[in-house]
Amino acid sequence: MSEGGDVNLFKVDWASRSQLRGPGERSLGELLLKLRNELAPEAEGLSITYLDNRAMRKLNREHRNINQPTDVLSFPADPEKGAFRYLGDIVISLPVAEKMSKKLGVSRRREVETLVIHGFLHLCMYDHEVDNGEMMALQSKLERDFLGSEPLVMTAKRGRKPGSKVKHLKDGSRVVVAGRASSTAINKEAIRAGKCMRKFGKNLNGVTESSKCYQTNIKKSPEQTLASVRRTTRRKHTHSLRNGVLS
Repeated sequence: MSEGGDVNLFKVDWASRSQLRGPGERSLGELLLKLRNELAPEAEGLSITYLDNRAMRKLNREHRNINQPTDVLSFPADPEKGAFRYLGDIVISLPVAEKMSKKLGVSRRREVETLVIHGFLHLCMYDHEVDNGEMMALQSKLERDFLGSEPLVMTAKRGRKPGSKVKHLKDGSRVVVAGRASSTAINKEAIRAGKCMRKFGKNLNGVTESSKCYQTNIKKSPEQTLASVRRTTRRKHTHSLRNGVLS
């Protein structure tokens, strides 16, 4: 075991639900150990799952309200005291990674390495959407130190643009709209909310709600969604789950 960790083994669960082939333990094992030793020396394991765009779109829609695939998503774990110190799940869209690698003129493996570093930082609770650039600066340093190459540009869009709005469609799906469409959606919601408040009443101390006017979308937890993805993976791929131990 290299320096920086106080456990002897670091377990990585590999899963794939993609027609494309992603790098595995042989290609990413050393990088994952370096990230673990540098950022989370107490961690004992994590998972990496490769998806196609359809499954990634579903995850992105359910957990970020964005109805389109993205390159990487992270689901940090919160193990109980004394339990296996599981860091969390990194989910990567290989079609998006392939598209970005061609655009940047690098191999798919090199693009996935950047996404793994990005996802690992999120598992360690870094967030580039709210910090002052610390996460992306650290990511660039890690790429130079651990990969010996200049950092890749993160070209995939993340988060919603200011002024955008999540629009709920009749079929139950959600899309992100901006500009005039966003203004229209916001105005319709305000009018509808006003009608509900006039009908059922509202005061300064609270709001009387009606199930006809207010609907709550129950989201699956990351664990439930990933479990569903992996169940489908096992049905379709005999090589879907590969357990590996990095020492």
